[in-house]
Amino acid sequence: MSLRSQYTLVLAAAVLLSLGGCKQSPPPAPATQPVAATPTQMGGEDIVNLTRTPTTNGQKPEFLSATIFPGRGMNVFQITANIPGKGTVDVLASPSVADAAAVLNGGPQDQYGNGSFTFGGAFLVPYPNRVRGKLSADGKTLTTEWHGKTITLPASWPGKSAGAEPVAMHGLILASKTDDVSVQSVPDGQTVTGVIHAGDFGGYWLSKTDLSFKLTLTGDAFDAEITAKNVGNEDEPIAIGWHPYFNIPSGERAQARLHIPAEQTAQVNNYNDVFPTGKFLPVKGTKYDFNAPDGAALDDNFYDDNWSKLKRTDGVVDVRLTDPASDYGIHVDALSPEIKTVQAYSPTNKEFTAIEEQFNLADPFGKEWHGVDTGMVTLKPGKSVMWHVRLALFTPSK
Repeated sequence: MSLRSQYTLVLAAAVLLSLGGCKQSPPPAPATQPVAATPTQMGGEDIVNLTRTPTTNGQKPEFLSATIFPGRGMNVFQITANIPGKGTVDVLASPSVADAAAVLNGGPQDQYGNGSFTFGGAFLVPYPNRVRGKLSADGKTLTTEWHGKTITLPASWPGKSAGAEPVAMHGLILASKTDDVSVQSVPDGQTVTGVIHAGDFGGYWLSKTDLSFKLTLTGDAFDAEITAKNVGNEDEPIAIGWHPYFNIPSGERAQARLHIPAEQTAQVNNYNDVFPTGKFLPVKGTKYDFNAPDGAALDDNFYDDNWSKLKRTDGVVDVRLTDPASDYGIHVDALSPEIKTVQAYSPTNKEFTAIEEQFNLADPFGKEWHGVDTGMVTLKPGKSVMWHVRLALFTPSK
């Protein structure tokens, strides 16, 4: 038989085997993509993880961990807790650390550190909330006045809608690095301390300031303490606040309940600008009345409002967020007497409510207030003021 005939027979046999259902070898598996490592730094500084060993065997709620970004103004990025019947839950609404790194990159959406207040819990110094002022010709800065002195601030927030008035938003430490970061053990947990030598906040402030942080995790509480000290030679205004997004674990926002012991809210022009008009509205009998001991349901109401004339019990303003569907609750307790207002942001299409306990009203230098004390503390050279908030878990049914 010729070589050509042998080749033909072999080829025919191969075709018959194929038609008869001969199992072919599987194609080679695609090359696997390497899994990106979780970043260990943010903002050029090591991420801090406070941890503790659970002690209640799931019988009561307890905090488990806290993740802090010293390279981003000591942002409390995440807190976890063990909740009876649910296991480990995220207390704050945050993405993964890897996804956060893609946002906190100094890019156009993170200019002035704005990415920091889009998740987790950013600290807001020397002014929480909005500051309005006369816009510069290039649109990059605005000017306002305090005690006859001009303050020039970055026009850091363009607003939500086209043509909105730019404002200075949420302070000047959103992207600041922290010095002397130290983690120590404490009974039933850990604490981290550090200092932001803010100076004149990049040339925008009237004096120089050091900010000392102490964040403590135990089973029963998470304490956040900030002490601002005027280390310069001039008087300066100071306000301190926090911007934590608290998760609603069940994901059922409408049934979640909020308790804010307050008599009034500050009227705003609309929920796009959220500019105060200078008028206060009594909350009694309105959708802003959260004074009942068990609060009131969020229902389908949108909130981005500021409550004041706060009521204190044993010196504490006890704000509470409750998720009855998860049998979960958290106290957000204001311990410092200088905390005069509570801002709550609760959009209807999200599964969180931001509860921001701060010294001041929005636009604290604005002329619309007509001499009202807006909560800014006058800090003289060498003097200090402390902001202190404590989180504590509870079970609503008990």
